[in-house]
Amino acid sequence: MLHPRYKEELKKQEALINRKNEVAPEYNGIFDRYQSPVLTREHIPLFWRYDLDTETNPYFMERLGVNAVFNAGALYMDGKYYLMARVEGNDRKSFFAVAESESGVDGFRFWDAPVTLPDTCPEETNVYDMRLTRHADGYIYGVFCSESKDQNDPDLSAAVAAAGIVRTKDLKTWERLPNLVTRQSPQQRNVLLHPEFVNGQYAFFTRPMDGFISTGSGGGIGFGLCKDIKHPVIDEEIITSRRKYHTITESKNGAGAVPIKTPRGWIHIAHGVRSTAAGLRYVIYAFATDLREPWKVIAEPGGFLIAPRGGERVGDVSNVVFTNGAAVNEQGEVFIYYASSDTRLHVAKTDLDRLQDYVFNTPPDALRSPDCVKQRLALIEKNKTLLGLGK
Repeated sequence: MLHPRYKEELKKQEALINRKNEVAPEYNGIFDRYQSPVLTREHIPLFWRYDLDTETNPYFMERLGVNAVFNAGALYMDGKYYLMARVEGNDRKSFFAVAESESGVDGFRFWDAPVTLPDTCPEETNVYDMRLTRHADGYIYGVFCSESKDQNDPDLSAAVAAAGIVRTKDLKTWERLPNLVTRQSPQQRNVLLHPEFVNGQYAFFTRPMDGFISTGSGGGIGFGLCKDIKHPVIDEEIITSRRKYHTITESKNGAGAVPIKTPRGWIHIAHGVRSTAAGLRYVIYAFATDLREPWKVIAEPGGFLIAPRGGERVGDVSNVVFTNGAAVNEQGEVFIYYASSDTRLHVAKTDLDRLQDYVFNTPPDALRSPDCVKQRLALIEKNKTLLGLGK
């Protein structure tokens, strides 16, 4: 018999899903941040978490709990917005689930069941952070982190990260391809597939890593070409957006959303990491690469685009914002989906004109305090003249 508490909890969940999301009062001219998360653990269907049968679950307990929903790949298709969310159970294992919305800022509802990927890697323990790419070859590709135990290290936390690859036409039926092999880098995370062929080959943005956590000799976001997607091997990685001392990318940086094509260049929305006394701080930043040679950076505004604010700073891994998905509709509106503190998923909305203006007209990082002051003084003097304040 259906437990009577189910309808009560379902009513609460429907109110959450149908809640209108309002623009936050914060203003910077670049994007609108929305007040409420678009996906949380409370959005997960009740029948994924609870045994609804009164006889076998008399107290209506969560039998398979969900800890967090975050780090979603994104796609705009046929007038709807789709998120490939990372769902982390109470058992720490992650899996993928599709949620869709008509507005892109609220009303996201999960499909009836999580994604079932072909189980072709027996050593694989965990999967997460899928980027979705609509490729010129007609497929939708998902590139994600495939994590397994490092069998050469007795430490139970020692792991190996690889880039898993799947493809589909409808987000429902998936074909698993071999994991990406990078000759120069023993481990890979935050890998995405470029949406177009480059020199007739598949192009990937990578993050070369010496270890599971440490980038080591990895100098930043890499770029490599692969001749055959069914046998994906990259022989050489070129570093694009480089890590730099005393910047937001000092400790690490990695690809985020699939690059967005504009008349002036490919716009990348990536993540940068620096160390603080309280641990690592993750922010989101942007840069642009050349249309024909997408490994060449042609614009890189200084500082971050999005940083954790207020309640976003609190969660399982605090002081973190992270993106691996953005969606662009026919009107040129850009929806940046970002997670906060590995716990929940948010959205910030802008458009292609504003995004290009930000990337190409914002000054680059001057790298030294005296030069940063010079940048600011030049802006102040210009504005004082406009305000009629004189010197």
